[in-house]
Amino acid sequence: MPLVKIDMIRNVRTPEEIKKPADIVQEVLLQKFNAPPRDRPVNRYQIITQHEPYEMVCEDTNLNFQRTDKLVFIQVFQQGRDAELKKGLYAELQRRLERDCGVPGTDLIITCLANTKEDWSFGMGRAQFLTGEL
Repeated sequence: MPLVKIDMIRNVRTPEEIKKPADIVQEVLLQKFNAPPRDRPVNRYQIITQHEPYEMVCEDTNLNFQRTDKLVFIQVFQQGRDAELKKGLYAELQRRLERDCGVPGTDLIITCLANTKEDWSFGMGRAQFLTGEL
């Protein structure tokens, strides 16, 4: 399962409203991002961080977007997904987060970062993907 980092502005959401986007990200990754069978249904690696408003500077990149305090920045660290899978992920996350969490599309920034099997240790100082444990 990809590692997901979710950043948002502090004191805008309740604990339940913070958990909901994380649950949606997990669901969409399982549905749209070719998660391996061993990752279904519950393997999850997510880090949710809240920031003071002045600690998240996300300008509109000349797209004429008006950002609000509902801003959500999602980083997905993954291996081997192609451009079509990534585009599908972006579109489905936007659809679901807007519908289920009230996050406007202009307040959603998503980035996918590639890594490889040797970039992971899940504990005990071993690279489990390389040792065959995973």
